[in-house]
Amino acid sequence: MVEARGVVKSYAGIEVLKGVDLTVTRGEVTCLIGPSGSGKSTLLRCINHLEKHDAGELRVDGALVGYEARGHKLHELNDKQICAERAKIGMVFQRFNLFQHLTVLENVTVGQVKVKGSSDEAAKAMARKLLARVGLDDKEKNYPSQLSGGQQQRVAIARALAMEPKLMLFDEPTSALDPELVGDVLEVMKDLARSGMTMIVVTHEMNFAREVANTVYFLDSGVIEESGDPRSVLVNPTSVRLQSFLSKVL
Repeated sequence: MVEARGVVKSYAGIEVLKGVDLTVTRGEVTCLIGPSGSGKSTLLRCINHLEKHDAGELRVDGALVGYEARGHKLHELNDKQICAERAKIGMVFQRFNLFQHLTVLENVTVGQVKVKGSSDEAAKAMARKLLARVGLDDKEKNYPSQLSGGQQQRVAIARALAMEPKLMLFDEPTSALDPELVGDVLEVMKDLARSGMTMIVVTHEMNFAREVANTVYFLDSGVIEESGDPRSVLVNPTSVRLQSFLSKVL
C-alpha cells in the first residue's frame, strides 16, 4: 500500500528525513516509534502530501504521491488533484482538529457532502453508523467543546473513516489525552486493525505497538535505525540507540 524509497525532507537547510525506506503492506498496521524530533510525523505528513518531500520516491497504492510521471520527468499535481488524492487517505491528528462551530454529526458529514458529493441523508446515515462504531451515537448533537479529549479523538476517527479511505494515518493520536482516556481511543484503533484497515501509527504507546502492529520502524535523527516484527524489535532490539530509547519509555 505504501512504498518510500530514499525519502529526504529538509527544513531551513536541516535534514529531517535522511533517505528513509519504508514498506507498508495492504491490510497491516505499521507503527513508527522514536524520540521527539526524529522525523516520524514529518514522514507521515509526506505520505499524504501535507509536506512535500525534497528527494526520493513515495507511492500509495502504486501511485506517486503528489506527482505524476510524464516521459522521464516528474510534474507536481495541481491543488485539485492533490486534494482528490488526499481524500483517499484518512488522517487523525494529535489535536483532533474538529470544526468547533459544527456539531459532532456535522463534523462527520461535512467531508462526505463537500468532497465526495454524498447526499445529506446518505452522509448522515454513514455518520451515525460510524459514531455507533466508536461508541458515540448518543453525542451527535453535541459540539466538540462539550466532549472530553478522548471523545473528540473518536469523533476525529469517525470523520476520517467517513471518507472511506484506503489508508489511515495516525499522528500520536493519544499523546494529548489524559491517561484514563487513552484506552477508549486505542480500543477503537484496535477494532480498525482487526477489520483489516491499513494503518500507519506514530505512537509512544509501546504496548499498543507490541499488541497490534505487524511491523515497527524505529526512527532516530531522520534515519530508520531498526525495523521488524514488534515481538522481536521491542523485546530484543539490536540497535544500541533503540535499547537506550526503550529503557526510558518502557
